[in-house]
Amino acid sequence: MLSRFMSGSIRNLEREYSCTVRLLDDTEYTCTIQRDAKGQYLFDLICHHLNLLEKDYFGIRYVDPDKQRHWLEFTKSIAKQMKSQPPFTMCLRVKFYPPDPASLKEEITRYLVFLQIKRDLYHGRLLCKTSDAAMLAAHILQAEIGDYDPGKHPDGYSSKFQFFPKHSERLERRISDIHKTELIGQTPETSERNFLQKAQMLETYGVDPHPCKDVSGNPAFLAFTPFGFVVLQGNRRVHFLKWNEVTKLKFEGKTFHVYANQREDKKIILTYFPPTPEACKHLWKCGVENQAFYKLEKSSQVRTVSSSNLFFKGSRFRFSGRVAKEVMEQSAKIKREPPEIHRAGLVPSRSCPSITHGPRLSSVPRTRRRAVHISIMEGLESLRDSAHSTPVRSVSHSESFMPRSRSQATDSNDGLAVISDQAYSPSDSVLPTPVAEHSMELAASRQVNGAPCSIEEEKESEAGTPTQGVGADFGADGKSAQEAGDSALSEVEQVNKFVLSVLRLLLVTIGLLFVLLLLLIILTESDLDIAFLRDIRQTPEFEQFHYEYFCPLRRWFACKLRWVGELLISK
Repeated sequence: MLSRFMSGSIRNLEREYSCTVRLLDDTEYTCTIQRDAKGQYLFDLICHHLNLLEKDYFGIRYVDPDKQRHWLEFTKSIAKQMKSQPPFTMCLRVKFYPPDPASLKEEITRYLVFLQIKRDLYHGRLLCKTSDAAMLAAHILQAEIGDYDPGKHPDGYSSKFQFFPKHSERLERRISDIHKTELIGQTPETSERNFLQKAQMLETYGVDPHPCKDVSGNPAFLAFTPFGFVVLQGNRRVHFLKWNEVTKLKFEGKTFHVYANQREDKKIILTYFPPTPEACKHLWKCGVENQAFYKLEKSSQVRTVSSSNLFFKGSRFRFSGRVAKEVMEQSAKIKREPPEIHRAGLVPSRSCPSITHGPRLSSVPRTRRRAVHISIMEGLESLRDSAHSTPVRSVSHSESFMPRSRSQATDSNDGLAVISDQAYSPSDSVLPTPVAEHSMELAASRQVNGAPCSIEEEKESEAGTPTQGVGADFGADGKSAQEAGDSALSEVEQVNKFVLSVLRLLLVTIGLLFVLLLLLIILTESDLDIAFLRDIRQTPEFEQFHYEYFCPLRRWFACKLRWVGELLISK
């Protein structure tokens, strides 16, 4: 009896496994689920835990053993998607950024988006000019610690918070001045809403950067936003395509293509090269999902998308879920007593669902020239501070998705646009694609005195803006050698791709010729009375083929078929 009970318990344990999901406030939610449970089940558990109704903007991200990040697909089994063994560790992140986050129906949703954007700011994904950065940081400070109090906040109090990858003393003084004079009396909810209104107007709002190289081998970051497809290089936005201009997204191996019609007479194709085929497929799936979410009017219009071409079957993928317009319409129907949010060290606000899983972390405390260690060498740690696969900021495909002022500003900036005083360079540890080996070595070399691998050393400039760190220089000799190696590697890859394309074409041609030959033989041996077939039958070559090859082969097949028939009848 005991052994039967023990064996039953073991079988139950084998059918269950533990999942830990790191939430946006860095607390953890752990649950036990069935082995055949789908992603939707886990996501619903988390949303119920957070009392979150406007959940379509969020997703669950995980990292595989190769340090490639993925979005958990809700229609598939969790165990089949994970390449590692349980227990599984994942994180909740914003997947689709709201086009107008400040106008979200419930405060709990605004609060979670606020936490996400604050994380983006810290890791360098939300890059902006110094004036905007100071205002954003001041709003965070007001939401975290409330009004300025000389008794509680001595000189230099803002330096105890890490808002950005790098700080300067002048920037910190500006943050303190704004907090002391311009934000007095604002509640946490008001500060967070103002923060969101400011953030959504930035060119890099919601950017989840995918590192790639262009056809010339220059590094670039690709991203998808509520308003379209964006390419960032240096401190500029070099390409922006509205969603209604993008006609097709396609990938093959490590090559990603974007097809677009900017005008009736102007069709363009943009080509980029992610570092790995897995990264390219992830980029493609993110693009397909974002285009469906923001562009379509109804989820019933969603179609299965294929990356196949003439020679390959390719991958097939279909976005599952509601589109942005349906989400906003559903949010407008929410009618419930505003739940409560518990903010660390502040009087709880009455306007959001209760989050009782513990206090949230404020902006990461630090001493000058020290910061939180973020390891890019450990999958779980890099997942912990990873953000999301989200959209980039630019022009919307319709006025309804963009505030009027932003629409006007974007219409005048469809070309190149300066996004910051410095080059766009988010932390390696939070990119949705594994970093190259040389990047990891460089990051490890920067890890001195507790400074984070993924954050460059702080340098103060008289301009009051962060300057390029040691890692950005890289050393002229090392950089040129690396570029030479990359160019040689890209040439070899191009030759290999050309050879493979020729071989594919050759195989397809031979296959087609073989099929045509079989079809011709069948037609000539048939009773069809057609002029050109009669001419072929009268040639000496055909008569020789008919009597020496075709007739013996036909008799052999007939004999075998009779033998098989007799064998079946005898049984």
